Amino acid sequence: MRIHVATDHAGLEFSQQLQQHLRDRGFEVIDHGPQEYDALDDYPPFCINAALAVARDQRDGVEALGVVFGGSGNGEQMSANKVEGIRAALVWNESTAQLARDHNDANVISIGARQHEVADAIRFIDLFIDTPFSGDERHVRRVGQIGEYERTGGISGKHVDTP
Repeated sequence: MRIHVATDHAGLEFSQQLQQHLRDRGFEVIDHGPQEYDALDDYPPFCINAALAVARDQRDGVEALGVVFGGSGNGEQMSANKVEGIRAALVWNESTAQLARDHNDANVISIGARQHEVADAIRFIDLFIDTPFSGDERHVRRVGQIGEYERTGGISGKHVDTP
């Protein structure tokens, strides 16, 4: 499996440690930046590029997931979610890591590097990667509705207000 990783300055040390952990587990890791510390860097391009790569890989039949980091993880999740086909979840404990995959078929997770110890973040990421999507009909239906709205601005048979 290929794992796409991105961060900002706040998550750079986390990212470097995580990437080594993932390589040690046998995953192909693609680092979307940054490569060096810059307190004034902007996370959106890094996170969007990682999300684009996940979406592209999945579209091409390559098994791939993404992990993005930042101080809180919020902006990084928001950035990744702007990419069509990405379902990025903010993860802050074991339960949210597992449910992101099991119920939501999330393909990217975001973690706040200033909110967690590295060991905890690695545990969350391992759970995320190791938990399969349940495939339960209700979850498939809901994930499908998210994708349909993303593509069309509506959900068949459901009322969705217009912007």
